[in-house]
Amino acid sequence: MRLPYMPNPPKFAESAYNAIVERVAARRAPRPLQPLDLALLHSPPVADGWNSFLGAIRTKTDSIPADLRELAVSRVAAVNRAWYEWGHHAPLATAAGVPDAGLKVVLEETPYKLDDTKAVDSGVLTAKQWAVLVYTDEMTRTVEVSDGTFAHLRTLFEEKQIVELTAVIAAYNCVSRFLVALDVGERNGTGPDAGH
Repeated sequence: MRLPYMPNPPKFAESAYNAIVERVAARRAPRPLQPLDLALLHSPPVADGWNSFLGAIRTKTDSIPADLRELAVSRVAAVNRAWYEWGHHAPLATAAGVPDAGLKVVLEETPYKLDDTKAVDSGVLTAKQWAVLVYTDEMTRTVEVSDGTFAHLRTLFEEKQIVELTAVIAAYNCVSRFLVALDVGERNGTGPDAGH
């Protein structure tokens, strides 16, 4: 990492900051604090807000099936070359039922187009999975989503699902940019398979 990680666990003179560490640790439990946490805890108020926001994104976006959520996060990671993020979320996509061939599609460098349905036609991805990847790709690469992509998304998902999916994609673009800028986890330039 480009900065030193905070000690694990960090100890602060301010009791309010130590309470933040406890909240972050409680969300991570039973896992220990992660390198991302130890980077964020340089600024406890930022870590606290991040913990609350990402906690909601991870656990409260329950209208989106896990395979779709993890496909979206994995695509953000692949496009932004956030291999630390990929290393955490590609296995979750697999656990949610995304086949290895589907993850290979996620890693393709070519921008996705709604009318390129070869992954669906070959049975590698479902129509909903492909629509999520196209939406993720547009949000991540160009920020603006085409009217056609959004209209297609509305035929497949309810409004709550679209809002939650959009929040997941936006949140993990934030995460990936933080990870890559600071090289959290020392994964910059390593690729998707490094360390696994």
